[in-house]
Amino acid sequence: MTGSLGIAMAAGLLGVSVPAAHAANPTIVSFTFDDGNSDQLPAAAKLKSAGMAGTFFLNSGFLNGANHLTSAQAQALQADGHEIGGHTVTHADLAQVGPDELKRQVCNDRVTLTSLGLKVANFAYPFASTSAEAQAAVAACGYNSARGLGDIKSKVPGTETFPVAETIPPESPFLTKAPDQLDNTWTLADMQNLVTNAQNGGGGWVQLTFHHVGDGVDPSSGVADPLSVSTANFNAFVDWVDTQKANATSPVQVKTVAAVIGGAVKPVVNGPAAPAPQTAGNLIKNPSLETPGLNGSTVPRCWQEGGYGANTRVFSRVVPGHAGTTTASEQLVLSAHTSGSGALLPYLDTGECAPSAAAGHSYRAMAWYKATTTTQFDIHYRTGTGSWVYWTSSPYFPASSTWVQASWDTGAVPAGATAISVGLNLINNGTLTTDDYELYDLAGVKTFSDVSSTNQFNREISWLSNNLITQGYPDGTFRPVSSISREAMAAFLYRLAGSPAVPSNAPTFVDVPAGSQFYNEIRWLASKGMTTGWPDGTFRPGNPVNRDAMAAFLYRYNGKPAVPASAPSFPDVTQSNMFYNEIRWLAATQITTGYPDGLFRPVQPINRDAMAAFIYRYNLNFPKLF
Repeated sequence: MTGSLGIAMAAGLLGVSVPAAHAANPTIVSFTFDDGNSDQLPAAAKLKSAGMAGTFFLNSGFLNGANHLTSAQAQALQADGHEIGGHTVTHADLAQVGPDELKRQVCNDRVTLTSLGLKVANFAYPFASTSAEAQAAVAACGYNSARGLGDIKSKVPGTETFPVAETIPPESPFLTKAPDQLDNTWTLADMQNLVTNAQNGGGGWVQLTFHHVGDGVDPSSGVADPLSVSTANFNAFVDWVDTQKANATSPVQVKTVAAVIGGAVKPVVNGPAAPAPQTAGNLIKNPSLETPGLNGSTVPRCWQEGGYGANTRVFSRVVPGHAGTTTASEQLVLSAHTSGSGALLPYLDTGECAPSAAAGHSYRAMAWYKATTTTQFDIHYRTGTGSWVYWTSSPYFPASSTWVQASWDTGAVPAGATAISVGLNLINNGTLTTDDYELYDLAGVKTFSDVSSTNQFNREISWLSNNLITQGYPDGTFRPVSSISREAMAAFLYRLAGSPAVPSNAPTFVDVPAGSQFYNEIRWLASKGMTTGWPDGTFRPGNPVNRDAMAAFLYRYNGKPAVPASAPSFPDVTQSNMFYNEIRWLAATQITTGYPDGLFRPVQPINRDAMAAFIYRYNLNFPKLF
């Protein structure tokens, strides 16, 4: 049965019924397994042989993928008495996604798993990352509980004063307490202590979280995942737990999460539809990395820290960025490398942030970087089922101590791909700083017959065209050395703003009648206070734009900010000039440096190629936030 996900989520949703606790202060142990890794199957078999059952939290997007469970194996686990739980579609950090993506990740994961005949009633937060909004969404998607991590006393430093067990019933069923996840540093004694601490502390519920059981080595890369517990330790722990069932102080009972939480399996709820694919313009969301992540995250919005293998990865925000005086970039420092890589990547999601892609199409990836060692683009793609797959990597780009732009054409995207994620990586010890990413479908990349690759402003004109700010002329030319008219300037700024709706009460001009080519663009410009026209009520759309007027347009487009007292000045722009402060502001932002002779030449008409350069630099200084 399917329902719709409502916006209002009553507090009553967070209440679930639970069975009464057993007498004699038992200690309840739950074996939980995250991510649906295929090396969990022997662990499931060991539990079954001991008469125990575990809870396996699955990402539906990982099912049937390399080194993960198949749908049939998940069904077999349930048939053997194990519980299947939800873990989002793509292992998303739920504190870092918007409300619709959050609901798609949580609800649609459950919808897909349920469609396979699995009874899915409980959830685990990927990365143990949550928020009030995430907890409400988990409840609204029909779950009965959700597990966190790191809130129970364990071997991990800093947990010494934490509770030794979760209460039954939990005080917060949508953020149940559990020890930190187990990894290859945990000994058998460390695992046993989790249980004995609870036994000696009056009993309660202890959820153990496993990712890999065995050596954790990825067969395709040969790299071992540190989130691994050896088979010998796991089996020995299961055998030891079995002996604790008769413990006089606090007998151990092994239960699935569902057996502890109780409650009926509720109808599934579909998440919101994904946004329509973007097919033109820069497909990267938050390409300048300026919009901060949600809930105080230090990772830019729509980006995630990626990597694998034996190495240490440290990501940080660095100021200034590639361009401008106040922009930022992202830096990755990779150290202690023996295997694997690290990369900042567009978020691998179900539709909110990941760049859209069409199978068979080729894409041009571009990014500015500085690096102490070689770097390359890593490319992943999303399949029709929502899973993400590594696709390929670009050739290497050389180390550089100054900002340089990497550019690479991907080749045809594989069949079935619906999105791609592109980011520069490090595969050796070093430092990589990146900024200002671009990704274009080559089917829409346009060149102009009169703008050669060696043109002084080729990059700027190409950027304007790729971002749909200019279309050029019907004959395929851009006419770079032609003066730009006032109406064309209005069009450029309107498109730079994203072609917003024009207010119905926007001003009009006597010489710009309805039906004029740039009628709405000029009215929008006036509605934002960027132009008032002339005192006689005209706009004079065909007049050329002088350099001083161009400065005024960009200054007003930016909201008329304060001009720094230290802003540069030009000998041919005196204080009596109508646009004296606007020109100084332009120089302060480094959008202009004037001419080599120190002049600005305010009344000189500006050519279309120079205007492209000004708008390109403006965008680098003041990128649009996501």
